[in-house]
Amino acid sequence: MRYAEPASGVAEPWEIATPSRRARLPGVSMAGFRATSTEFVDMSMVPYPAVTVFFDFGDALLVDDAGGQRLRGSVVVGLAPGAVFRGVGRDIECLQVRLSPVIAHAALGPSAAIGGTVAALSDLWGRDAARFYERLRDAASWQDRFAIAEAALAQRLEAGRAVTPEVAFAWQQMLASRGQSRVDDLAAEAGWSRKRLWSKFRTQIGLSPKRAAQLVRFDHAAHRLAAGQSPALVAAHGGYADQSHLHRDVMAFAGMTPTAVARAPWLTVDPVAWAAPGYLSRT
Repeated sequence: MRYAEPASGVAEPWEIATPSRRARLPGVSMAGFRATSTEFVDMSMVPYPAVTVFFDFGDALLVDDAGGQRLRGSVVVGLAPGAVFRGVGRDIECLQVRLSPVIAHAALGPSAAIGGTVAALSDLWGRDAARFYERLRDAASWQDRFAIAEAALAQRLEAGRAVTPEVAFAWQQMLASRGQSRVDDLAAEAGWSRKRLWSKFRTQIGLSPKRAAQLVRFDHAAHRLAAGQSPALVAAHGGYADQSHLHRDVMAFAGMTPTAVARAPWLTVDPVAWAAPGYLSRT
């Protein structure tokens, strides 16, 4: 096990488990979280450029403040700019799986990648979701859970429908440019018209290319802010026109100011849980 110290002002330390070996599936990353305090947790989640699946084996509740949904157990959160989600509970033991939207399209189905979607895994996998959850819950260790999840996702990927190569290329370039790629340039490099890339990308990834690039750019800005960089410096080096532009984007994606994002408890676990972010892979 590895451990993350709580951020200043955060009373709930987390015990964090990560896979002992490198994942065999590009674009997939996993971590296990267990609250080591009996204090009630109410933590907002900062949007992230991946489709996230939560498997909670305690009493955690995922709250969608925008849509009014409250879900337990196995929950899928799509690419969700502008939506605010909170994880609440006291006895939390949760496996979190982050999937590149390119991978999620095949493993979960395109509906899982639609911006703003929050759904029970059973809505996507049917009865298989309950059997899968039970296997994870009954596993003897976090490493066993990681192995079970990886095997199930590999099977789903093999049977699922992959995104088109041009869409996968556009997503990869967005990541490589940290969200600063121009849609027209991506379309030209892919050999498609702007209109065709826009349509296919939105259908398969769940967001327009422009919005997806903004989400990737926001994620890098959020992590720079959490690392202690000033909003002015983050704006200057993050592809924003000015600090006001950064402020507007951060408010739109996270519902909080850049100063608040810099202190967001959700980001304090990243150096331990997501030391090698899966979404930065080729998929």
